[in-house]
Amino acid sequence: MTQKLILYYAPDNASLCVRLALLKAGIGFETILVDRSQNGQRNPQYLQVNPNGLIPTLVTPSGPIYETAAILLWIADHAGDMFPDPIAPERANAVTWLFWLSNTFHPALRMLFYPHNYIETDQESLRLRTRERLTTYLDQLETHAQWLDDDTGILACYLAPMLRWSALYGGDTHWFALTTRPRLLSFLQRMDTTAAAMNASRAEGLGPTPFSAPTLPNPPEGSAT
Repeated sequence: MTQKLILYYAPDNASLCVRLALLKAGIGFETILVDRSQNGQRNPQYLQVNPNGLIPTLVTPSGPIYETAAILLWIADHAGDMFPDPIAPERANAVTWLFWLSNTFHPALRMLFYPHNYIETDQESLRLRTRERLTTYLDQLETHAQWLDDDTGILACYLAPMLRWSALYGGDTHWFALTTRPRLLSFLQRMDTTAAAMNASRAEGLGPTPFSAPTLPNPPEGSAT
């Protein structure tokens, strides 16, 4: 790959999943800040790259890619060892979990963090029901996601930031507890020690334990919200 990739990002946003994957894959990239404090995701110039006005976008030699799962799969296709090959027997299970993270877990988090985008009144009731759903999703992960024991792939890059956000954002965070979910906690502790996580943490101001014991970010540029 001769043309360097460009990641449009905001600190501690979904672009963190992509940054982790690129770092793990050893693929060179540059970053362009989308300043959320200035509503940069709605800037006309950014909308030309990603008409959905969402973060992230990865500009590749073949053009821009958006949707987090799509970007991660593209990275895996170019990295070679972060997701099972199409003919590998474990591919079906991996694809199932990738789409579950993208279509089930991630949308529920968006509903928790941005209830005003879904309902005008009684937003806390929506958050309460969403927390209940997310709790069942955590139990599913703890019980059924055998890939938690392998922190090298794109599934790990997708999940770890979402668990981080669960502990920090969306109002009352007491619902989120990993003391009874040792596999999830062990997964996050291992993620903290990876070179990719440490590099991403420095770039976005995420602190020394960004996943297992997260604190609010202090980014060198931009804003998480």
